[in-house]
Amino acid sequence: MSDTTGNASLGAELDRLWQTIEARKGASPETSWTAKLLSEGIEKAAKKLGEEAVETVIAAVSGDKAALRAETADLIYHLLVTLAAAGLDPQEVAAELASRTGQSGLEEKASR
Repeated sequence: MSDTTGNASLGAELDRLWQTIEARKGASPETSWTAKLLSEGIEKAAKKLGEEAVETVIAAVSGDKAALRAETADLIYHLLVTLAAAGLDPQEVAAELASRTGQSGLEEKASR
């Protein structure tokens, strides 16, 4: 998937963003929003994730693609920060997704 200029890959950007989040774990909360969120714990990270999810839904139903794009970027960032706060690597999520490949969503949901 590319951005409007055809240059960005979502996978590459997610990898870059995760590396940045990992690097900011040791940064000062006074100089890094990521470090601040992580220093405040999983509760704060999850709360911000929820707020961004609501904002993303609002942007989606409003039909405003620019707002949806921006809110989705915020949502993905806060999702990755929440994973970091929980000690869960995105590769574990990728493995979970891979395990569901070839299975219908209805079948997967019924198996839980």
